[in-house]
Amino acid sequence: MALRTCQNFASPFVSSIKLTKKPIRNFKAPVKNCQSDPHESRKLVLQVKERLEKDYNSLPIGKNGRDDEDMILWFLKDRKFSLEESLAKLTKAIKWRQEFRVSELNEDSVRGIAESGKAYVHDFLDINERPVLIVVASKHLPAVHDPVEDEKLCVFFIEKALSKLPPGKEQILGIIDLRGFGTENADLKFLTFLFDVFYYYYPKRLAEVLFVEAPFVFKPLWKLTKPLLKSYASLVKFCSVETVRKEYFTEATMPDNFRE
Repeated sequence: MALRTCQNFASPFVSSIKLTKKPIRNFKAPVKNCQSDPHESRKLVLQVKERLEKDYNSLPIGKNGRDDEDMILWFLKDRKFSLEESLAKLTKAIKWRQEFRVSELNEDSVRGIAESGKAYVHDFLDINERPVLIVVASKHLPAVHDPVEDEKLCVFFIEKALSKLPPGKEQILGIIDLRGFGTENADLKFLTFLFDVFYYYYPKRLAEVLFVEAPFVFKPLWKLTKPLLKSYASLVKFCSVETVRKEYFTEATMPDNFRE
């Protein structure tokens, strides 16, 4: 999926929203208190919700909107219950979702690019009960495919994977199949985009990323990308097909392209 960085990919969707920003008192509740005391975390959720309604009332409401308490709590956890940091990251994410028209993405809207087979959400969970998003790198052709369509496909599959989360589970597994990867598949912008999207708009939703059978030609791309990913680089694990088979799936749930 030939994709641009987060700063660039939203540009086709210039927002007409005018956000009224007011000074936000920097308040950070004790993390342990919020994690162990539902009452404390609930109070913070309501504070954020009230502030969003007051200062950012042009943002949409409903699921993944400014009044979505589950989403508010998730971003509070991500920012260690810092009110100011959570508000900043949350408003950016909600605005992006509206500009990118995430709610309008569906099977029909991405059907053309999806037929390339470059990515898919696996039908089964892994052994840790995580939804699995698989990218087949050899089918990713930056010179051929429309980058805007690739962006839509990527976000659609992230949304689809998250919709498959079982009760009590919060993260997904990413697998990038690098068998057959060549220079024509190399795309620094896509790899950076992928991690940027998870950091800014789907924080802490990515549990692990497997780079499967990375060839020598992939190493220079990784050397360039790794510093840009910062802490997210620690989520990457280079492994073999055999590791995928033995450590992540059963015989019944194994993806077809990793079978013998």
